[in-house]
Amino acid sequence: MTPRIAAAAVAPGNLLLAGLPAGDRRRLIAHCEPVELAFAEVLCEAGDRIRHVYFPTGGFISLISSVDRGSDLEVGLVGVEGMLGSSLLLGVEVASLRALVQGAGPALRIDAAQFSRDIKRSPALRARLNLYLYVLLTQLTQMGACARYHLVEARLARWLLMTRDRARSNEFRLTQEYLAYMLGVRRAGITRAASNLQKRRFIRYTRGKMHILDARALEGASCECYAAATKMYAQVMA
Repeated sequence: MTPRIAAAAVAPGNLLLAGLPAGDRRRLIAHCEPVELAFAEVLCEAGDRIRHVYFPTGGFISLISSVDRGSDLEVGLVGVEGMLGSSLLLGVEVASLRALVQGAGPALRIDAAQFSRDIKRSPALRARLNLYLYVLLTQLTQMGACARYHLVEARLARWLLMTRDRARSNEFRLTQEYLAYMLGVRRAGITRAASNLQKRRFIRYTRGKMHILDARALEGASCECYAAATKMYAQVMA
């Protein structure tokens, strides 16, 4: 199977690509290649020149802001609903955040220069991707405020739900140490929050694997940021 045919075969897995007009989608995919995102792989560092754009079709990526030395905070997630490299839509070729693969899985990758040429040629493609850029910027702002004002347990529930949506599964790989890193809190705080959710039978956490047992109950335990983000995506990207 050629890379072009392989890319076309997995493209429907990305909701952003699936929402494009058929002709624009085919032309963009023709320039993509399928890749596998490896867990903990760093796709770019803040300040790096953007060399590729990624459209996850199974994996998902954490967007991380470095507050100071040794203090990092996840401010966004990119999964099958979106793309990595959206700043190219603004003509900005430098990454502002670290992109770290949180969930291993397949993706489509396109050269940044080729992507920029494609969006110049297609107003429909640019318009669709601009909508996603707006959603992503809203998410970044909201998650920053969430980290400042909401309790750890509610933030953990929100994070687990967002990860579930992007992983397309109620089970995924996770460690408490990594969760503490992502949420910018001490591991002891994550341990207490996860224990409380587990006692209420919303989740089960064993040997580095997270199982969401009751997604509806977990939504009730989450801060309002999850519902707001879900509603925003549905309204803008519909």
